[in-house]
Amino acid sequence: MAEKTKEAARAEVSEFGAHIGELREEVGKVIVGNRDVVDGVLTCMLAGSHALLEGVPGLGKTMLVRTMAEALDLQFSRIQFTPDMMPADIIGTTVIDESAGGQRSFSFRKGPIFANIVLADEINRATPKTQSALLEAMQEHRVTVSRQSYTLEEPFFVLATQNPLESEGTYPLPEAQLDRFFFKLHVPFPSRDELNAILERTTGTGAAEVRPVLNRERIVAMQRLVREVPVAKHVQDYAVRLLQATHPTEGDSLDMVKRFVKFGASPRGAQALLLAAKIRALFEGRFAASLDDVRACALPALRHRVLLNFEGEAEGVKTDEVLQAILKHLPESK
Repeated sequence: MAEKTKEAARAEVSEFGAHIGELREEVGKVIVGNRDVVDGVLTCMLAGSHALLEGVPGLGKTMLVRTMAEALDLQFSRIQFTPDMMPADIIGTTVIDESAGGQRSFSFRKGPIFANIVLADEINRATPKTQSALLEAMQEHRVTVSRQSYTLEEPFFVLATQNPLESEGTYPLPEAQLDRFFFKLHVPFPSRDELNAILERTTGTGAAEVRPVLNRERIVAMQRLVREVPVAKHVQDYAVRLLQATHPTEGDSLDMVKRFVKFGASPRGAQALLLAAKIRALFEGRFAASLDDVRACALPALRHRVLLNFEGEAEGVKTDEVLQAILKHLPESK
């Protein structure tokens, strides 16, 4: 790499970090703690993909997504999922319009999916049929109604929240839809200090004002920079071996994997690992992804892509435990 190119890369990385710092600061005006969750959502945005946030009710999942939308100069839409919701309530429907002269024609009424940031609130409250209405939009960034395709405006992110499956009235997301989420992020219960800070911010008279700090053009430019971050061959190979290690059919997979895992992660998991590693490197002020970056992104990138078998579910095994065991035993090179 030429010296001028190195200088240009350093300048771009520095500018990238400044923008991320501004965005974190604005989100931090409303959201207390949860730095890992905030960075996880930012990672999904910069990868041009989608995030799934899971946690019990009342932990601020919806507030986090709404605050993120306010800090970005993008069109925002919210969909509250309920058991009686239909696919047309999400993507829109074709209706008959009648002109003043009595002539009738078909027209398409766009649904709330037509936005840059779509908050799919409590997505697992809806039936699988309705959940599946998001599939084409999330993968292809377009929807099809009455044999007519409509392209969604870029950038397009679905930030979904869900309650744990043990909650009453929830439906598990289809495997195909889970795979389309870049990260699955667990929202933890706040600590005592964080609870005190939350109470101070929410029980007084003042309300924080979040200003937009990034526009559409800047977000697209940052997404391009992510794609330009180089990945060494041994780092990419580690990500591939990590993905293969989640499959029970691999000859050298762990006994824990062979015993408790039904299906390992798909190739989308490897794509998520590498892209997330690039973004983490930029977060750290580096223009090259490392093994540590891949390891740090493994849990959110793979936890929803590894499916446990009946024995694993009966034993109460968590996918995070399986992934942590793999990370512990997987050699850096082979």
